[in-house]
Amino acid sequence: MMNQKEIFETNEMIEKENLDVRTITMGISLFDCASEDPAAFGQKIYDKICRQAENLVKVGNEIGREFGIPIINKRVSVTPIALAAGNCRREEDYIQIARMLDRAAHTVGVDFIGGYSALVSKHMTGADRMLIESIPQVLSQTELVCSSVNVASTKTGINMDAVRLLGKQVKKTAELTAQKDSIGCCKLVIFCNAPDDNPFMAGAFHGVTEGNAVISVGVSGPGVVKKALENVRGADFETLCETIKKTAFKVTRVGQLV
Repeated sequence: MMNQKEIFETNEMIEKENLDVRTITMGISLFDCASEDPAAFGQKIYDKICRQAENLVKVGNEIGREFGIPIINKRVSVTPIALAAGNCRREEDYIQIARMLDRAAHTVGVDFIGGYSALVSKHMTGADRMLIESIPQVLSQTELVCSSVNVASTKTGINMDAVRLLGKQVKKTAELTAQKDSIGCCKLVIFCNAPDDNPFMAGAFHGVTEGNAVISVGVSGPGVVKKALENVRGADFETLCETIKKTAFKVTRVGQLV
């Protein structure tokens, strides 16, 4: 249980040290939406996202008001589309799926939706290649969709074919969104050693080892750590380590509360 002193400390961290909940991200698996018909697949993913994330923004705002904790962003991540939509045969099919993702994000009111992704650190399938080739069109035609591609890992090396292809796609994305300061490139992440699951935009995707739906909370507390270190300036190394550990625990507890 939190005592009165800890409550005051948390309040001060929020008011004076810029502590906030940077994001609540709902990860949603799309494997049960699989269909050989791209249009049916698109409708299924739209329906599932709207069903699972229907109250995400509403509940997030209610939690923020109840506990007095700023919750800046509400987001959704989905299974990498190159895996979930592997039956698609045309680049246009992937673009249509991205539009459905964008439509779903607007419907539930989130800030971004991630998962227009491919994992190609070793080789590319036909689905992976089509998704990568569609990225410039997708990021120029949608507003809330974010894309990511993992092109390398310490274990398998670098997929240079994917690197070469993505270099062209980055340039094309910048050109197609030039009228908006090339904003499309801000919604594209190219990874090395991508984690199994990533809730952080713009490289977010729902990992294949995760459950049907998962909530992740991201807490932003660098100002809190900075203030704590200033309070022990000149202290020995052990004190420094203990201060960082205790401060990190307090910041993390805010995320657990949410």
